[in-house]
Amino acid sequence: MARPWAMMLTVLIALTLLAGCAGPRLATSDPDAGLSIERLLVLDQAREALGTPYRWGGASSRGLDCSGLVLVSYRAAGLRVPRTADAQYRGLPPIEAARPGDLLFFGRGSRASHVGIYAGNGRMIHAPGRGRAVTTTSLDLDYWQERFLGAAAPAP
Repeated sequence: MARPWAMMLTVLIALTLLAGCAGPRLATSDPDAGLSIERLLVLDQAREALGTPYRWGGASSRGLDCSGLVLVSYRAAGLRVPRTADAQYRGLPPIEAARPGDLLFFGRGSRASHVGIYAGNGRMIHAPGRGRAVTTTSLDLDYWQERFLGAAAPAP
């Protein structure tokens, strides 16, 4: 006879695996048409921030967190966005497929805890966390696929 805690653990693992399959698919589009000047400015500012150290609550060249990188990059293009990843996720217009310069949101459940800027070619620019610096990463990694919540297009 199986132990009750072992059965509960098995059920929890099964539910966790099923929940990972229920989220939206991360779709991107790299159109041949040129990008708007705003998108080019967002991407240029985000690329300029590569190597900037992570700093929780940071929104300057001394340090950036994920939503601070978005705030600074969009400000360089003359665009305003909310300050936190979750406020950006909830307050910006959602899209089906990301284009370069769009925002990608990640988290668990319905709360965004991380945001990155889609750079094109299946990569994003983001501030990954304490002890690291702004970098680019592949969106093909299971880590991002499993946590993807949605995308938004605040730039024209």
